[in-house]
Amino acid sequence: MRPSGRQTNQMRKVSFERNFSKHAEGSCLVKFGDTHVLCTASLEEKTPPWLRNSGKGWVTAEYGMLPRATGDRMKREAAAGKQGGRTQEIQRLIGRSLRAVVDLGALGEKQITVDCDVIQADGGTRTAAITGGWIALYDCLKWMEARSMTKVEKVLKDHVAAISCGIFAGQPVIDLDYLEDSAAETDANFVMTGMGGIVEVQGTAEGAPFSQDELLQLLALASDGTKELVAMQKQAIA
Repeated sequence: MRPSGRQTNQMRKVSFERNFSKHAEGSCLVKFGDTHVLCTASLEEKTPPWLRNSGKGWVTAEYGMLPRATGDRMKREAAAGKQGGRTQEIQRLIGRSLRAVVDLGALGEKQITVDCDVIQADGGTRTAAITGGWIALYDCLKWMEARSMTKVEKVLKDHVAAISCGIFAGQPVIDLDYLEDSAAETDANFVMTGMGGIVEVQGTAEGAPFSQDELLQLLALASDGTKELVAMQKQAIA
């Protein structure tokens, strides 16, 4: 039995609240159980220097955790004067995941930054950020479409969503919360598109190595989970 009482293939309750921030071109408060992440998409009518005069745009991401997102207060990274390695790794993952379903040429010479701020953490913050970040990005593009700046269907090629899976108490399980994540024998994150394409897989054995068969079991769980998340995304933007 999982600590939460969920079945091995049962995700936490997931919800999306669009237009959470009145100032951002696109925004979404995403909740995976007790993990809550605010995703905001901001448009800039310029590109990074290396893309100037290329005709292409850029989608990037930034990630951060509020001081009391966890049980003990964490110091703001700004107070330390630099981002930690974990923060940099996660925000690069979010950016790669979103760009995988974006036609940068169709976007034009503009940049969209998706900020993912963790309000409350209980495991799976990066997967929630990617899944909610897609909705914030979609709404930013809808904002642009309303102003005849682009068409959503030309820029967004597909949905993208992410879910964590792992081996806990000897069993493959989906959508690990903190209690499971901190004690899992294997921890993995899967990023997949609406059409079932794999964008990225991050997997680590915390103790004994995991087998190829176990990896395939985790992939099967992730495939079903991301399909469910994409269906929720479609319902949210309908």
